[in-house]
Amino acid sequence: MTGSCLVIGGLRSGSGRGAMLALLGLGPLVGAALDVVPLAPLFGLPMRGPDLRRELGAAEDGSLLGGPRRAAPRATSITLH
Repeated sequence: MTGSCLVIGGLRSGSGRGAMLALLGLGPLVGAALDVVPLAPLFGLPMRGPDLRRELGAAEDGSLLGGPRRAAPRATSITLH
């Protein structure tokens, strides 16, 4: 999402700075397409996506589009006394 916003915003500006911004935005897009995280080694983590998910304990087949899991609503209401 960030990469695409940088590319679109950079191209819309039509300037030299915008072109540089668009090139900068290609980094996250290519990283996501190749399933790599180039900054992970800075934190002592593996760069490849499957290895990184295994290291962090994330589900291999988990969807990133579903959003965070929320706790079930409480059966009783909370009242202040």
